[in-house]
Amino acid sequence: MTVAPPPADTLTVAGRRMRCRITGDGPPVVLLHGIGRTLDDFAAQHELLARDHRVISVDLPGHGGSAPLDPPHALPALAAAVAETLDAAGVTGPAHLVGNSLGGAVAMRLAVDEPARAASLVLVNSAGFGREVTVALRLLALRPLGRLLLRPHPAIARRTERVIFHDPAYATEERIAAALAVARQPHAARVMLELVRSLGTWRGVRPGWREELLTAVAALDLPTLVVWGDQDLILPASHLANARARLPRARCHLFQDTGHMPQIERAAAFHALVTEFWSRPAAG
Repeated sequence: MTVAPPPADTLTVAGRRMRCRITGDGPPVVLLHGIGRTLDDFAAQHELLARDHRVISVDLPGHGGSAPLDPPHALPALAAAVAETLDAAGVTGPAHLVGNSLGGAVAMRLAVDEPARAASLVLVNSAGFGREVTVALRLLALRPLGRLLLRPHPAIARRTERVIFHDPAYATEERIAAALAVARQPHAARVMLELVRSLGTWRGVRPGWREELLTAVAALDLPTLVVWGDQDLILPASHLANARARLPRARCHLFQDTGHMPQIERAAAFHALVTEFWSRPAAG
């Protein structure tokens, strides 16, 4: 079930190490993962899309092989770091921005802050469309409980991987080991806590940044596809209705029997949906 990813590159961006994977030729595509995750969540899509696109998968700052930022980790800083990474990779024109979970919110922030970089948005079980979020993330906003909960432990890594996927076969030993290695990095807890506390509280996702961001995205009138898994235990599928309401021109798709990462559990169907959307992105 696990796609063996090709080696990733390391770029020096504004004096920081940024891990990314860049392959293929054609229109550029940028793949952005979720909180506490890495670019390997898009390994299958990267390989499929690189057949006819130039694909740039990025480890967000403080995640995977990318160094943490000096300022606190929040959406604007992450989006700016992605923009700098694209410059370093020679991608200065518009790209298709694809983001899962936190990566969806980063993609929206980048499109709003630098509209010339965005050809379209593909938002995959994206943060930003509702207050509800798994209790595990809400508890991280509580001091000092959050740091205690982030202590690396094999049982926690296993449980987290199991919650992400509807089909338990995708919670492989390889994915569990990779998640545990990421959690053991010395800056991992700090980065996670900064992000969680900038985006939400123990009650759920903060409304202020969501309202501002969605209003700004709607004003862009950018071709947008929003997809969700109907069995998402991290960000509930009910958020898809909010996406339809806030971005009425967006296309929306609900994958059945699918969890938080349709790009993995429904790799072939996801690829077909996204590439068809790019071939005729206008709503209707």
